[in-house]
Amino acid sequence: MKFTKMHGAGNDYIYIEDLKGNIKKPSQLAVEMSNRNFGVGSDGLILILKSKNADFRMRMFNSDGSESEMCGNGIRCFAKYIYDHKLTDKDELDIETGGGIKHLKLKFKKGLVDAVRVDMGEPVLQRERIPMIGEPGMVINEDLHLPDGVNFTITSVSMGNPHVVIFVEDVENFPVLKYGPIIETFDLFPHRTNVEFVQILNSREVIQRTWERGAGETMACGTGASAVTVAGVLTKQTERKITVHLKGGDLKTEWDSRSNHVFMTGPAVEVFRGEWPE
Repeated sequence: MKFTKMHGAGNDYIYIEDLKGNIKKPSQLAVEMSNRNFGVGSDGLILILKSKNADFRMRMFNSDGSESEMCGNGIRCFAKYIYDHKLTDKDELDIETGGGIKHLKLKFKKGLVDAVRVDMGEPVLQRERIPMIGEPGMVINEDLHLPDGVNFTITSVSMGNPHVVIFVEDVENFPVLKYGPIIETFDLFPHRTNVEFVQILNSREVIQRTWERGAGETMACGTGASAVTVAGVLTKQTERKITVHLKGGDLKTEWDSRSNHVFMTGPAVEVFRGEWPE
């Protein structure tokens, strides 16, 4: 079985063409291939599928085998794969995901895709649609009380998948590995949640660390950066167009006031190709 290892700002995934739908146990395959000691090593597995409603369909599985609706870094690499591997000659693509159809614009360097601008769609702000248990309405600067007595102020956003954004003073030294998994599995979030810990540098720049649902801390998170952009505006801390600094690199994001859509631009890199025994 041929595969390609790719990353977007360090958020790395294994890509497999499955245009005939031959892979029957993708969750199991994701766990086996993503293992960084006994497998290829990645944050998850992404399948390239045919679509009746768009140019292609993307299915994304985390390293623990759980399926996620959408991945911002993953979809940029998805676009690079299908163009560089000559599955399409289009420079604009519609990709079907579990979080809806996303429109992508490709950017090139020496004939290959170098970066991708993704229309991430409109943010979902209603608690019941994120989803999050509680009274209907938006979750902006709301108190989250953890069992150990620690309290956080959270803002919740869905970008096709659920996110909780927490602003902190020193994100580099913040105990992400301690509180990330606690909040991910907290009973307020019926589908679990991704968690962003964010330090504001100024109104146009933030530093983000992400605990990804089903994968742990990752080098970057595109849907997370999009959620952070929305949360920054909602809490009146940032402008609508910002640079998000992540461990794996930078993403440019914008929450457009006219369309209400979030746009994200970032790199897409192929690391290597290989074969996995079937």
